[in-house]
Formats: sequence, C-alpha cells, structure tokens
Amino acid sequence: MSERILDVKNLVVTFDTYQGSVQAVRGVSFHVNKKETIGVVGESGCGKSVSVKTAMGLNSKANGSVKGGQVLFEGKDILTLSEKEIRGILGNRMSMIFQDPFTFLNPTMQVGRQITEAYLRHHPVSRREAYDKALKILKLISLPNPEANMKRYPHQLSGGMRQRIMIAMALICDPAVLFADEPTTALDVTIQAQIIDLMNDLKEKTDTSIVLITHDMGVVAKMADRIYVMYAGKIVEHGDADTIFHRPRHPYTWGLLNSVPRLDERTQEELHSIPGVPPDLISPPTGCPFAARCDHAMNICNRRMPDAFDLPEEGHFAACWLCHPEYVAAHGEQLRGGEAHA
Repeated sequence: MSERILDVKNLVVTFDTYQGSVQAVRGVSFHVNKKETIGVVGESGCGKSVSVKTAMGLNSKANGSVKGGQVLFEGKDILTLSEKEIRGILGNRMSMIFQDPFTFLNPTMQVGRQITEAYLRHHPVSRREAYDKALKILKLISLPNPEANMKRYPHQLSGGMRQRIMIAMALICDPAVLFADEPTTALDVTIQAQIIDLMNDLKEKTDTSIVLITHDMGVVAKMADRIYVMYAGKIVEHGDADTIFHRPRHPYTWGLLNSVPRLDERTQEELHSIPGVPPDLISPPTGCPFAARCDHAMNICNRRMPDAFDLPEEGHFAACWLCHPEYVAAHGEQLRGGEAHA
C-alpha cells in the first residue's frame, strides 16, 4: 500500500462577500501518495485552487473561513497550526509553483538571490552554501548557462526560463509535496512540453509528490497518475488517469473530455462545449450541482445530491445518480461516456 504524504478530509471553505457567504469548497477530500502526481481538474471557479491553497495554509483570513475538515501532513493537521509553524513548512516541506512567474518574481532582485532566499530561511548555512545549492538545482532543471542566468533579473529571461526559475525556487528545500497551479498556461506549446517533461523527470529524481491544478486535460494526461474532477466546490469523480480518460462515468467529465480537440480524427466537427453556467455558490442547489447543465438529468438529480458511488475499477467513484446500483441494474451502462468521446 502506498504511503500517504497529504490527506485532505471533508474540507469546507467559505468566503464572506457583500452578497452573502460563498460556499467555495463543500466537503472536499483527496490524498497524495509518496512519489506520485495527482491532477485536480475543473473549470474556473470550481474550487480547485482554493482547496489546494487552504491545504497549504495560504488562503486569506480576511474574508475566508475554514468551516470544517482536516489537512493531515506528516502527522500534523495544517489547519490547527500557528502561523509560525506554517511558515516553517511552506517553502520547505511544501512548495508552490505559481501560474505566472513574472507576477511572483521580484523584478528588483537577481533571480539567483531569490532562489537562495528560501534555502537560507529554512537552513542555517552560509550564502556560499546556498549559492552552490541553487546552482545544483538550476543544473538539475537544465537551465542554460546557469551561473550567468543567476545574475540576471526576471525581465532579462524568457517565459520558459522564468518558469524554470520558479521550479528551482520550489525545489531548493527538497519538499515532500510540490503544488503546481496551472504551471504551463502562460507558455507556448513547445515550452509547455519541455516543462511537463522536466516535472515528470524531477519527480523521479527527487521523490517529490506533485499536486497539479489545471483545466488543461492534455497536461493532465501527460503528468497525472490519478485525477480528481471538481465541480461547484465538490469532487464529482476520481480514478486513475487511464480510467478517467477511457471509462469516465460522470456527465461533467464527459463534457470536459469532449471539449478537447482530437488529433486522431479525420474530420473536425464543431468543438463541443458544456452549455449553461456553474451554479451560484452563495445559494447552491440542494441536488446535483451539474443537473441544470446535464443532458441526462432526472427528477431526483434536482432534489438530492448523489453519493459518491464506487465503480468496478479500483479507486474509481463518481457522484452521479446514473452510477447508482439500481439504475445500472435497470439500464446497464449504455451511458458510460467512454464511447461518448472515444
């Protein structure tokens, strides 16, 4: 059995606004095993980034509140730690690669100094030792001419090089878990491929687990071992990557997969999109949150939120009434969805 590095249980997060309380995360649970990559996918506003930032203790406490749940990391509940204790973990045992490196890098500091800061913060070493550690990391991530580039400022580097600097900053303290929030969104497809290959290679070399937050199913396909599909603040489907891509069972997952262009088809039909908009999370529906956008919705979908039904594949579940054992017994699995996008 794989060792769990991070275990999030029934997390509930709300944000206070002038219109009311936004129920951004509604009972989310997920876990990360040692030396694996999980993907958390879903459209913008589904709660994936809030879930992960809460797990790291990064969410603003000005208007955000954790209403319930646990975040267990190395035997400690992150949600019960003091700010000082959390600072000892962030950048050290947990690290984040942010979406836009140009936003998060200090434009007035050489990138080499920015990389060494985290190491000096968490380790009682000299600046020379920190410099040598940073240089070693930059060579590991295959940054061209690392010694010269350490003396440059962010604006003097290309987008791909800045993203590599962000990865180096995240890795310098040898974290147990590396969170990557849309790490390839701002890059062209060629650099995207290089960053994906780099992160896959680093996972093998450093024994770091990766939590990938994205809406890009192509990136997930190349990186994730397991996938959590989020919608309206809830996990609606989970399984290993092969199962989610070839035997999905939730209509929302079908919609995400059908929205991806296929390169193996001779004729290109109009690109599929999911009709409608996500529900208002100030007053979320009592039933399935996807019911209003689902072609297969039944009366019960609008009345009751479905449980997460276990499916034949190991570890595979979907929160959909189409997966209820009685429905499957009566109708079979003609709506599996694998055929819908294959």
